[in-house]
Amino acid sequence: MTLLAEGSEIDGFVVRGLLHAGGMAHVYAVSYANGRPDPGFAMAMKVPRMAGGDGAENIVGFEVEHQMLRVLDGTHVPRFVAAGDIHRVPYLVMELVPGRSLQQVIDDKRALGQPFSVDQIAGLGNAMAIAAHSLHKQNAVHLDLKPGNVLLKPDGDAVLLDFGLSWHAHHPDLLAEEMRLAVGSPAWIAPEQIVGIRGDPRSDIFAIGVILYELATGELPFGEPQTQGGLRQRLWMSPPPPRALRPDLPPWLQQVIMKCLHPEAAQRYQSAALLAFDLAHPDQVEVTGDGLRTSGPKWTTQLRRWIKAAGMHYQPSPLPAARLDDVPIVMVAVPHHDVTDATLYALRQAVGRSLGIRPGARLACVTVIDPVTDTTETTETQVHRWHLDRLRRWAAGLDLHGHQVSFHVLESGDVAAALLAYAEGNNVSLLVLGSATHGLAMQRLVATVPVKVAMHAPCSVLLVKQAAPFAQLGREAAA
Repeated sequence: MTLLAEGSEIDGFVVRGLLHAGGMAHVYAVSYANGRPDPGFAMAMKVPRMAGGDGAENIVGFEVEHQMLRVLDGTHVPRFVAAGDIHRVPYLVMELVPGRSLQQVIDDKRALGQPFSVDQIAGLGNAMAIAAHSLHKQNAVHLDLKPGNVLLKPDGDAVLLDFGLSWHAHHPDLLAEEMRLAVGSPAWIAPEQIVGIRGDPRSDIFAIGVILYELATGELPFGEPQTQGGLRQRLWMSPPPPRALRPDLPPWLQQVIMKCLHPEAAQRYQSAALLAFDLAHPDQVEVTGDGLRTSGPKWTTQLRRWIKAAGMHYQPSPLPAARLDDVPIVMVAVPHHDVTDATLYALRQAVGRSLGIRPGARLACVTVIDPVTDTTETTETQVHRWHLDRLRRWAAGLDLHGHQVSFHVLESGDVAAALLAYAEGNNVSLLVLGSATHGLAMQRLVATVPVKVAMHAPCSVLLVKQAAPFAQLGREAAA
């Protein structure tokens, strides 16, 4: 397709220059013509390649991306502006998000011979997982996550690009209608995609694992196979553990990466929110043999996977949002002063019931303390350790079989603000707190805490009234 000349006009848009010439499309900076004010942000026009030698997937991908951009919203996708007539001049106009692609960042590091630090890897992975979770909550799956499709904004947030291979639960899957075999980029495609399974959010988690592996080791875990046989090996094979290539990596990070890359989707993180949580709280990651080993799994393990993969075939995926509801992050705010046994008992009972109907949910036990005024490291550590021990003792009465649990001490003079920030930053699905959250003596003053939390929380809130059947238990014991 002939490149658009700078200054040319299409449907009221003026081309300001070529930004990117790719194998699937050309991207231009554009603005409104005739002095019409821009919509408050810079704009880009994406024009699919439609020359004689270009494949039909280009135009199908254009239709899919048009379909996706119209229905997706949030800060992790570019805003949609307009689309051209596919039979005349096909194009998509969207927000031109400032920032650099992750691929550019990787290339710069490689040119300088500098590895990514552990903190950088965790931060980038957390940003990608949060962006993917935002997509999954909208019943969409990207299915082509790779460094070139991840834009990093100056504030560190990630924006996902190029939805030409994506899937949405409420719209026709045009790619599935065209082809049932693997659709995706060979280096990052998930095992289930290879047999035509589309719509599983855990496929995006696998792709994030591939990216994390490359950030950590400088190598792609599976290379870039070009044959169907080479791709199918991914259904049963595991890559060399990252610490075999980079021994200085901490076991917790290898644990996270290998969990993302498990051939079976059921053994990976069950939501991108859980992945983001572990990357943000490495001290809470439970390290098993996967995080410690420096060689691949036994041949017997590979054989079992091979046998299981032989029967793997296409099947419809459940709604991504419904899958996320099955594996939520439950947060409980545990008060730490002027608190009665009745309050703690009621909270424990409420949390126990919440976990009982949510198998696989993760529990985050949080307490908010005043800022430590003595800034000596020993004193601050002692204060946090005391509160962490207290949280663990409180949680000891819960049945946590099948649930991961973590403990967090937050310092803040504003209890409600601290709880809200934690819930939003960690994609919490349910927040459990007491009606007198932090102290009974000051209940008239702190009564606004649960109200403020309930009004502004980004998730469901379960407000628990302190009550315990101690009197009833005493009467029953006497009887």
